[in-house]
Amino acid sequence: MLNIDRTKRIAMMALPIVGAMVSQNVLNLIDTAMVGVLGPAALAGVGVGSFANFMAIATIIGLASGVQAMASRRKGEGKVNEMAVPLNGGLFLALIIGLPLSIVLYFSAPALFPIINSDPAVVANGTPYLQARLIGALAVGFNFSYRGYWNGVGLSALYMKTLLVIHGLNILFNYLLIFGNFGFPEMGAEGAGLASTIALYIGSIIHTVMAYRLARGHGFLTRIPRSETMTTMLKLALPGSIQQFLFAAGFTVFFWIIGQVGVNEVAVSNVMINIIMVAILPGMGLGLAALSMVSEALGRGDPVDAKMWGWDAAKLGGIVLGFMGLIALFLPETILGGFIHEASVVQLGILPMRILGASMVFEGVGLVLLNTLLGAGAASRVMIISIVTQWMVGLPLAWLVGPYLGMGLVWIWVANISYRILQDIIFVIVWQRGRWAKIKI
Repeated sequence: MLNIDRTKRIAMMALPIVGAMVSQNVLNLIDTAMVGVLGPAALAGVGVGSFANFMAIATIIGLASGVQAMASRRKGEGKVNEMAVPLNGGLFLALIIGLPLSIVLYFSAPALFPIINSDPAVVANGTPYLQARLIGALAVGFNFSYRGYWNGVGLSALYMKTLLVIHGLNILFNYLLIFGNFGFPEMGAEGAGLASTIALYIGSIIHTVMAYRLARGHGFLTRIPRSETMTTMLKLALPGSIQQFLFAAGFTVFFWIIGQVGVNEVAVSNVMINIIMVAILPGMGLGLAALSMVSEALGRGDPVDAKMWGWDAAKLGGIVLGFMGLIALFLPETILGGFIHEASVVQLGILPMRILGASMVFEGVGLVLLNTLLGAGAASRVMIISIVTQWMVGLPLAWLVGPYLGMGLVWIWVANISYRILQDIIFVIVWQRGRWAKIKI
């Protein structure tokens, strides 16, 4: 049974987080819809480029969970004047990692992109899009560090408001740069990438101004992180970054596997994944809210309370995502038809979408427990579970049933969904055992 009081508190904290994430993924869907007008090759190029970019920036995405877990723990310990010190460390790591990363990968992209997908039309659209996105790697690191802090100290609504501004600008720049409206150059897929990058840097400026006003008393830019703080930050962020990198690399390989079947299959999968990223947002938001609740409870020295926060959030996540899955289960053609304009391509995705919808309840539970384990400091365990299930189960199965046996797109997606369910089950077992409660951060 759900604890009503806990459920209300989790939901209230998760709402602005979900709102922020919804805006992010709705924007991705808008990007997909706008680029989709350019045809399947552009759609496939942007899809492959997006996940290649995700793989590239994964080394700094892990900073968000590290900052959030440490800021929440300091709040639970009553050390309010130290809550923003982890943010300082996250921004520093974003700078020393993100800047050289974007430079090196920008010049490497033309050689690397064809390895993922060698179709000339996909390469022609995807490479400049990827390069434009890579310029924004530093801004991504900054924004994720700020996200971790705002969520960690219970100010997630500020993050949501800033993200809405960023996305509004992104849509505007998309309109101007993709199609060349109002005298701007018509850049196609590259314009979509550049629009995202410009909006991200503007977002970094907004976050910095807000933090200067609201977090100076908590140590923002006034206290240098101690060596033990940076060590703990790396212990929390590095496994998460490795996990995110290999997760993104796995999705890139997943796209490569689908690419061996056909360009239309890649286009369908790009749309499906963007739809999935919207559908799972309530689970992600609940997980991030529970991350803070778990970390605060452990900061107070109450592991029993921490465990109950995780379970209540996981139950709620399963219920909410289960309802979301019903939409994909019963209305797959309507959903896909909003992004794909060729009827034959839409038909490719109907059955995979239905199978995906039926699995969403498991995804809800797993997503929440993944984040609660990060809040407890168990980033290394999350990394191992994620890597092993994806790379030793999901991807080999997808290659086996896809390119090798020629069973088609449906079975490739069955393989992908199967490994995710296995991962969710393992997270349930790890959370129930409770060994994470002894981790110090």
